[in-house]
Amino acid sequence: MSDTPPTTGLHHVTNICTDIEETTAFYEDVLGWHTVKRTQNYDDPGTPHYYFSSTPAGEPGTTVTYFEYPNSQGAPGPGASHHFAFGVEDGETLREWRTHLREHGVNVSEVKDRTYFESIYFTDPDGLVFELATNGPGFAVDEDDPGSSVIDPFEEGYEH
Repeated sequence: MSDTPPTTGLHHVTNICTDIEETTAFYEDVLGWHTVKRTQNYDDPGTPHYYFSSTPAGEPGTTVTYFEYPNSQGAPGPGASHHFAFGVEDGETLREWRTHLREHGVNVSEVKDRTYFESIYFTDPDGLVFELATNGPGFAVDEDDPGSSVIDPFEEGYEH
C-alpha cells in the first residue's frame, strides 16, 4: 500500500473544439450548462480556453473545458478519449433528456441497458461522444457472463 494520499476524484476534463462559439451554444442552449470562465490556454497564449459547468459556481468535478483550434481534426484512437459520461438520477430523467436532446436537433441513441446503468449516447458539434448514464443499479450488479457480448451504442436510431 502506498503512503501517497488518494486523489479526490475527477477535477475536470479538457477537450478541443473547432468553433468555441458553437461549443458554447451547445453547452449553454442544449445542455443548460453555465460558462464559468473565458480565458486563454496558459501553454499556448492566444488560444481560447472556456470552462463550462453543470453548476453556476463551476466546482471541481462539474467542469468541462475546451481549447479552440479551428483547423484541427482528430480521430478516436490511442491517446484520445472514446467518450465521457455525465450522470443522471434515474431512467425517467434519462428519457426526459433523450426527448430534450431530440427537440434540440441532436441525434441521440435509443436507451441502452448497460447492466450497471442505463444510458444514451450523442455527440457534440465536433463529434465528441457523450453518454448520459443513470446512477443505478450500480457496479455491484454482476453480469451472468461478464464481457460475453458487445453492444454498439450507436445501433438503432442514431446517425453519426
